[in-house]
Amino acid sequence: MSSLVQSVDWLAIAPPVVVAVVGLAVLVADLFLGESGKPLLGGLAVTGLAAATLMLLPLLDADLSTFCLVGDPGVCSYTVDRFTLVIQFLVLGGALLTALLSVTALKDADKRLPEGEYWFLFLSSAAGAALLPASRDFATLVVALEVASLPAFALVGLRRGDRKSSEAALKFFLSSVTATAVSLLGISFVYAATGTLHLTLVAERVQTVDGQLHTLARAGVVLILVGFAFKTAAVPFHFWVPDTYVGAPLPVAAYLSVIGKAVGFTGLILVTVVALPSYAEVWGPALAALAALTMTVGNVGALAQQATRAYSAVRLLAWSSVGQAGYLLVPIAAAAYSGDAEKSIGSTLAYALMYGAVNLGAFAVAALAGRTNPLNRVSDYRGLYASSPLTALLLAFFLLCLAGLPPGIIGLFAKVTVFSAAVDAGLGWLAVVMAVNVVIALVYYLRWTALLFHAPEAEPAVRRVPVPLTAAITLTGVLGIVLSGAPQLILRFTGTGLF
Repeated sequence: MSSLVQSVDWLAIAPPVVVAVVGLAVLVADLFLGESGKPLLGGLAVTGLAAATLMLLPLLDADLSTFCLVGDPGVCSYTVDRFTLVIQFLVLGGALLTALLSVTALKDADKRLPEGEYWFLFLSSAAGAALLPASRDFATLVVALEVASLPAFALVGLRRGDRKSSEAALKFFLSSVTATAVSLLGISFVYAATGTLHLTLVAERVQTVDGQLHTLARAGVVLILVGFAFKTAAVPFHFWVPDTYVGAPLPVAAYLSVIGKAVGFTGLILVTVVALPSYAEVWGPALAALAALTMTVGNVGALAQQATRAYSAVRLLAWSSVGQAGYLLVPIAAAAYSGDAEKSIGSTLAYALMYGAVNLGAFAVAALAGRTNPLNRVSDYRGLYASSPLTALLLAFFLLCLAGLPPGIIGLFAKVTVFSAAVDAGLGWLAVVMAVNVVIALVYYLRWTALLFHAPEAEPAVRRVPVPLTAAITLTGVLGIVLSGAPQLILRFTGTGLF
């Protein structure tokens, strides 16, 4: 009789475990630290996230699995492969940069943001996000998804005495809970049809279900897609994004724009490409339509933002993130029609890494500007070059990367990989829609960029940049510049096939 006791591969699970352990350490330390010692929690969180990111290095050439079925060691609940590592690097690296933004934000909040609770919730969410790409069964996938999502609700509404923040948290909570409920219903349908929760077994068994169960499985696929469309902020399930980003503390908005989006897209890839490739005729056209609709509505929404409106800079970044979600959906839809799904997904991963680095950089500059202009309007950036030349140049670089224009070469290459995935899959119409949207996006990105170099209307404000904020802006800037000089670093690692 085989033993039911399994050995755990601690190296494989180290990255999310380190983050979770540091989160618990922060929670306990908060009980014993006085107000003067609270800033130490931020240092502990940053150190923990840096350590977790470094734990990815021993896994670079590894292909590990753990928590496997006793009778079938080839079917596991936790797997470390290239896909897992790319997403975990995006999540942990993005969380580290967001933590640097948070250190300054918490100091500026003047005790309206409780530090102990903030860091515990933040690290808990990051641990769930790091667990999700390694999940290979629906139970682990849903648990990781909710561990990543539930603390994020509280983070959005954590600012004391801020009605806007509370309303944003409520809207985010209701939409996300609805998405989870719909996804769980879809997963239950797929489980009823296949009798298993493991993604690889679902992929095998779903091809042989009989007539009535086949209909049930198709309904499950549709419901799962609807649920994850909420998580990825795909249109028409995007309505929570602008108000949530504006109401949340700015580092939390940055976190949601990158890590929150990565969580949704990771789950979507695992469900479609890994678990349900035989139902590509269902999810392929649906995702292609969602991609076209999402990028169009997002870019038109960003284009419509008025520069003098309160919080217009954050709203523009919010609508821009919706448009970027449309681009990220294109290769996933293409995987349904392509003979090489892995190459198509590599395009999404490459684009996600580029977007994560430069979007966090843009939010970092927005956080800096918000210290002297709390309303954070696009018009407040007029003449930024006169008061802070390096900051203005970096923001211009980030915006050009998002637009896909030189010198933001990495943004250009990332868009080329997405175009290539659509064309190779025979989705020429979707490539045309994307081309039109890229032109629309150029308008608002270049309009904001040009404003940075206009003559200031008043005496330029002197901005003192705190060290953590300087580190975040510098890291994202260096990363964007290095990748623009050597885009193959991302494109080869993610397997796009361009190099």
